[in-house]
Amino acid sequence: MRCGTRERLYQRPQAAPEKAETPAMNRTPEPTRRRLLLTAGLSTGLSTCLSAWQPALANADARPADKADPQALLAASDAVRNPGQPFSVNLVITEFDAGKRVDSSSYITYSRTLSEGAQFASLVRFTAPARDAGKLMLKSGNEMWFFDPATKASVRLSPQQRLMGQASNGDVVTVNLARDYRAVLEAEEDIQDGERKPRRAHRLALTAATPDATYERIELWLDRDNSQPIKGRFLAASGRLLKTVYYRRYQPQMGTARPTELVIIDGLNPQSVTLMRLSDYTPRQIPASWFQRDYLPRLQAD
Repeated sequence: MRCGTRERLYQRPQAAPEKAETPAMNRTPEPTRRRLLLTAGLSTGLSTCLSAWQPALANADARPADKADPQALLAASDAVRNPGQPFSVNLVITEFDAGKRVDSSSYITYSRTLSEGAQFASLVRFTAPARDAGKLMLKSGNEMWFFDPATKASVRLSPQQRLMGQASNGDVVTVNLARDYRAVLEAEEDIQDGERKPRRAHRLALTAATPDATYERIELWLDRDNSQPIKGRFLAASGRLLKTVYYRRYQPQMGTARPTELVIIDGLNPQSVTLMRLSDYTPRQIPASWFQRDYLPRLQAD
């Protein structure tokens, strides 16, 4: 029994009977059959690869375009914030601390470029409260001046100095960021805007490229579809957060939807919030003489 079992264990398996060729196979020459089998294999493999790549191709549409020009995106956001012609805009700044109103002031800003491709020059006229009415602030090139009609004196200012609350002097003048900053496209991501709505955005990292720049560094989020500014983080050269700004309440102004409200949150104390409201964008014929320091005592703005 033991030997019989061993024989069965070591018995060579019988070869399977050869499959009879069909008449069609008999008629097909061997080289042709091989080509047909190779073609069928390649088709199956290609279909499998395409099926595997379809999700990746779909996701590729959601990733940031490698060829997106960050400087062009920044210039497009400038065109959203600023009209491309001389204009004036009314501005009201209100300061809040822990949700309570602290102070408020009103201004009219007049802005234009003085030469093709140049940065905006801005003249800010104080309108309220009454104690400040008639005072002027001028930004032209890399110079900024404050003029008090009561003393007829003009004083040099820094754009980084606070005007009210978290709003600095440089925040209330018109600026094309694309001229003063070098932009890098860091990511495309989902964020929440100032009205708590989800937005798909390009995140740009801006570095000051001229001495005119108010801030050393800015992180700026722009709507992916229309380049509307959504959020900005303004930083010192050390990387310390100075303020966070939300751009919201977009309304039609001089031919396009522009942000009419900026919420400025202090970088150290989130309870300290300043609200900037912009209204009545108006095309203007503004003389270049308005933007000369020596002309400020004679200025009669309407």
